[in-house]
Amino acid sequence: MRIGLLTEGGYPYVGGEGGLWCDRLVRGLGQHEFDVHALSSGEAQEDAGWVPLPPQVVRVRTAPLWAAEDDGVVYGRRARRRFSEHYGDLAAVLCAATDPTAPGPQSAAPEADRFATALRGLAELARDEGGLVAALRSETAVRALERACRAPGVLRAAREARVPDLLAVAAYLERALRPLSLDWYEEDGLGAVDLCHATAGGVTALPGLLAHHFFEVPLLVTEYGVRLRTHYLTRPDAPPAVRSLLAAFHGRLAAETYRRAAFITPGNTHARRWQERCGAERAKLRTVYPGMDAAPFAKAGESPESADPYTLLWVGRVEPAKDLVSLLHAFAEIRREEPRARLRIVGGPSDPEGAAYLDHCRALAAHLFPDGADGPHAVGAGPVSFEEIGGPDLPTPADAYASGAVTVLSSVVEGFPAGLVEAMLCGRATVSTDVGAVVEAVGGTGLVVPPRDPRALAEACVSLLRDPERRVRLGAAARARALELFTVDQNVSAFHGIYLEIVARTPVRRLLLDEAGAPLPFAAPAEAHVPGHWTDSAPRAVPRWAVDVPVPARGTAR
Repeated sequence: MRIGLLTEGGYPYVGGEGGLWCDRLVRGLGQHEFDVHALSSGEAQEDAGWVPLPPQVVRVRTAPLWAAEDDGVVYGRRARRRFSEHYGDLAAVLCAATDPTAPGPQSAAPEADRFATALRGLAELARDEGGLVAALRSETAVRALERACRAPGVLRAAREARVPDLLAVAAYLERALRPLSLDWYEEDGLGAVDLCHATAGGVTALPGLLAHHFFEVPLLVTEYGVRLRTHYLTRPDAPPAVRSLLAAFHGRLAAETYRRAAFITPGNTHARRWQERCGAERAKLRTVYPGMDAAPFAKAGESPESADPYTLLWVGRVEPAKDLVSLLHAFAEIRREEPRARLRIVGGPSDPEGAAYLDHCRALAAHLFPDGADGPHAVGAGPVSFEEIGGPDLPTPADAYASGAVTVLSSVVEGFPAGLVEAMLCGRATVSTDVGAVVEAVGGTGLVVPPRDPRALAEACVSLLRDPERRVRLGAAARARALELFTVDQNVSAFHGIYLEIVARTPVRRLLLDEAGAPLPFAAPAEAHVPGHWTDSAPRAVPRWAVDVPVPARGTAR
């Protein structure tokens, strides 16, 4: 089959977020063809290029989400009226005093249908006339948003929106709706694929929604992190009006995506709960854990005795959400109980905020643990080290995990803890905070403590440092669990089965032709042309004439 893979800021770009699992999925399904439709997140990402692509990737189409060029189209009166109507409806739904993520009738059909109709109307306008980029940036859009915020019965936060708030929201919507203007929605584009697989929700799934609208292409949505949750976490300092309106947009878009999707595959139960809260039907949900390549960690997993028995290890991206400050304070208590203990913090920042946080953590470590140097120009051997993977001591992640007896995760916010699973594949005992999908990943194979509790974190680490036999037992159980649940093979196998199930449920949408261009006879089963959801598992009403009524036997003449 032919699959349209929809990505944003990830595959096929080098170093793209989420690109690794997409690459493993594509390479693991060599029997299928892939059309990759990628939204890039920045100029630097485009300059970095693509990862090597396997032969099953038959086409790649890209579009910059970070920039959009005005096509120079000037709307006439009719087009301006169409835009004002659809954008006004979209703005009115965002300002409505209903919660799009709340279960029950208040979040039901009228507003959801109005939002979907507005999105489709804008997409059809872009397809028919062009010029949507300029229209979304225009004063007409800002005034439509202002009218919606001043209408009676709207959200209080929306009613209090000021001009800077309206401009910020309009600018965000313009960026988020850029996929509506793409030229991907043609018969030889997304109309030619058998299904669309969106590798994330939100803006990433918008092309899939439009392919479903224009060509009835079924949509599969995979989410390892829900966009609405990400919005709440990443915009804590935004004005209330901006936060409220953008939360409504993400909530409405999530609800519409889940409503149109054939299946939704959360990466863990934590994401699944968020999806259900946003309106996803349980019957559509299939949990598919991320697939990790176990081969690089096999050597470390088979030799747990190679670890330093007094070394604690933290591996990850340095940022405030990882709460290394609590880890350092916990380690101060650990040192009082176990003076031989060492802490290796392995990882670096990914942005200026992370770099500033790393500097703060270094200063805190120097304050809590003086290095014992003989003079101001000498180098001591402190118990805390900050390192990065790729150096002579730690050339690979497996080497990092192999160096420590206990792997620690101290996060206050976490999605699926991929680093923790890598430690489990290495057969290492773990101590982690109860956030995100940590408990689901660890199961009963590690110790879990409350977040932001240095004392509990310290006590758990000390208990494992003092009990090597328990460490070995937990490490072996963790490795067995990771090999059972979190490998590439199980991930690829799960998606392969879901692909087949979706296509089996989808009636034929296009005319199949032979080499001469004539319709191909018997190319599809006759039941594919029966209208309605004939593949649903729910029983359907049967007409009386079709009921099998037993016919009484008649005697035969002698």
